[in-house]
Amino acid sequence: MEIQLWREILDPYVLAVDELTVKFRHIIEEYRKMGEYSPIEQVDGRVKTISSILEKAQKKQVDLDEIEEKIEDIAGIRIICQFVEDINRVVDIIKKRTDMYIKSEKDYIANMKPSGYRSYHVIIYYTVQTLGGTKEIQVEIQIRTLAMNFWATIEHSLQYKYKQNMPEHIQSRLTKAADAILCLDQEMSEVRDEIMDAQNSFKIKAKIVADILTNIQNLYKIANKRDVMKIQDEFFELYETNDLEQLERFAKELDIISEGYRAQSLW
Repeated sequence: MEIQLWREILDPYVLAVDELTVKFRHIIEEYRKMGEYSPIEQVDGRVKTISSILEKAQKKQVDLDEIEEKIEDIAGIRIICQFVEDINRVVDIIKKRTDMYIKSEKDYIANMKPSGYRSYHVIIYYTVQTLGGTKEIQVEIQIRTLAMNFWATIEHSLQYKYKQNMPEHIQSRLTKAADAILCLDQEMSEVRDEIMDAQNSFKIKAKIVADILTNIQNLYKIANKRDVMKIQDEFFELYETNDLEQLERFAKELDIISEGYRAQSLW
């Protein structure tokens, strides 16, 4: 097959990955704008290289003219979650969407592979619009925790290095590491509420501080500089105390002060 033909085949897959990556990242932004916890932490995507496709076709004994039908992961999206519990939420999000539909699912979390690999795989059909018309693309979505992804990335690199003939002592270490990853995910689930509370507090504080700094910056344009400097010094003193309630109070008072100055500037 000519290189140019490969490019024509793979271009719609590149488009599918680009569009899906944007859509899943937008979901993260939607949750954050609403002040809610997002079950999706990170998203990335890739299209298999020609050499990887040929290698897989040879391994699975797939004819070149059947590649698009029988190789389901030419396009891949990886969704990373903080907690195991988030994975089912992400699967539900995918199932409820009307711009993609599920062909198959494989739960390697409930049914871990012998190697220790854990992840949730969903094969979807997704339609892209090209100059030549619409095309339905198969895309593999892998959903896993940060810990699972760390292990899988290392394991994949080692499998590539040893060409599926990994030495027994390295495989044994990987298996022990997989057990440790499983324990880590379980421990993180146990303290999930504490972690989320800490993260929420950080986000709330960051927003309050950003609002205060915006107000102070705007006051420099319309208020007496000496007064603004006093407000700024008071903010820095409060910030060092790390007292969220006091920062919230200060922010509300500053809103009133800023509104007063804005009203005066209109006269």
